Amino acid sequence: MTSAFFSFPNPVNEVSARLVAGGVVILSTVTIVLDQPWLTVLIAYGFVARVLAGPRLSPLGLLVTRVITPRLPVRAKLVAGPPKRFAQGIGAVLTLTAAVLALGFGQHLAAYLVLGAVIVAATLESVFAFCVGCAIFAGLMRTGWIPEAVCAECNDIWSRVPADGATDGTERSTTTSAG
Repeated sequence: MTSAFFSFPNPVNEVSARLVAGGVVILSTVTIVLDQPWLTVLIAYGFVARVLAGPRLSPLGLLVTRVITPRLPVRAKLVAGPPKRFAQGIGAVLTLTAAVLALGFGQHLAAYLVLGAVIVAATLESVFAFCVGCAIFAGLMRTGWIPEAVCAECNDIWSRVPADGATDGTERSTTTSAG
């Protein structure tokens, strides 16, 4: 039961992932522009929550997967989950670093520079559907640092049946959405 709760969806709806990335861009930009370093803790929490349990524990993930994405007139675009989880992990490391720099050491400029990197990566995901973390994941798989077994199904996500049993390639359940 616990392992199912603390899991990451696979496949992931890229529409939801891009919307979550857009939310990260907005929150991170507000943090810097309004000089509110305490917001780095909320941003970091969101990344950690998404790494641990997909959108289940993330307020932004829940808003996107339960409220926003279902109301959009677009079909789900399913992509492999492991690279997206890896990307969320990178976001978690960066935002936790920013939070520690800002709140633990009072180094707001350094924290905001780290958040700037998050903004760049999240903007690439949100606007251009280019996932920096996914590209790094793919490179690590090519070099053998990440075994192919970690994402063997990445090559064939279309043959898998979604969590709700649909076989037409559409997403009907928020359990396959993530950000």
